[in-house]
Amino acid sequence: MIIEERAYARAGLLGNPSDGYFGKTISITVKNFGARISLYESPELRIELNPMDRMEYPNIHTFIERIKSLGYYGGERLIKAAIKKFTEYCIAHDIALENRNFTIRYHSTIPRQVGLAGSSAIITATVRALMRFFDVTIEKHVLPTIILNAEMEELGINAGLQDRVIQVYEGCVFMDFDRDFMLENGFGRYKSLEPSVLNNLYIAYKTQLSKVSGVVFNDLKNRFEKEDPVALDALEQIAGCAEKGRDMIEKGDLTGFDEVMNRNFDLRRSIMNISPSNLELVETARNCGASAKFAGSGGSIIGRFEDDEMLTRLIVEMKKINARVIKPFIL
Repeated sequence: MIIEERAYARAGLLGNPSDGYFGKTISITVKNFGARISLYESPELRIELNPMDRMEYPNIHTFIERIKSLGYYGGERLIKAAIKKFTEYCIAHDIALENRNFTIRYHSTIPRQVGLAGSSAIITATVRALMRFFDVTIEKHVLPTIILNAEMEELGINAGLQDRVIQVYEGCVFMDFDRDFMLENGFGRYKSLEPSVLNNLYIAYKTQLSKVSGVVFNDLKNRFEKEDPVALDALEQIAGCAEKGRDMIEKGDLTGFDEVMNRNFDLRRSIMNISPSNLELVETARNCGASAKFAGSGGSIIGRFEDDEMLTRLIVEMKKINARVIKPFIL
């Protein structure tokens, strides 16, 4: 029997990047893109490389272009880290794993390195597949922490819980990463919201952008640890954007939602360097009359448009800067 599990891309609707700093966020799943894990029993434990991860290239120019677009690391290390953390969790909780081997492979349609959480999606789907294969149950609120630890402790990726929470819970989720609660429990408070009120959302991304999230966050992390008052105040206000957005979604009234989204980005910009390519995305959207903020750590934005005419204008103007526009499928 072949086990298949999926995890979807995500977009930070409000509050990011405060999730890594005991803040609050709202995220949505973007089911337009996803990672799929296939796993089946085999004599040996085997990880099959995705075609894009194989060390074979038609020529040196293809080799260089692939590194530029995909980076130096593929999905194999993510799967290895997921298997290791899953096994360690089972050992720590006296969960006996049956002596069975498996072959595992992955496929992903999530654009790489544009802030749509492609890496954590592969790990999430891998852990889900391992849970089914070994018939192991892990509580839903605990699972995102295991996934995060695979990235942070095993691979040195600086990240927060937001991506892993939404990929486990799916839909639209408000997350409160209160410091005292987090330190005591190892996870935050998570509440699913009704996403049907979130009409006229768009996501735009540049596929040629390439960066590593951890590098982007390093300066802010240092300022947070040094208790820089400017950074702390901005992060608190960013978390407040998520609270305001939660209240609007729960009331079913998005009046002022666009202003909150724009405010989220403006606060972020006040404490973090924004590259010209990323800033171009936001400014292009706003020049069309749409709201805009980062969907993640950079490379993609999310916002709202008023009507089909504005959406068409967005698509046309984004195409001029080599960006693609989609309407996210949340449910």
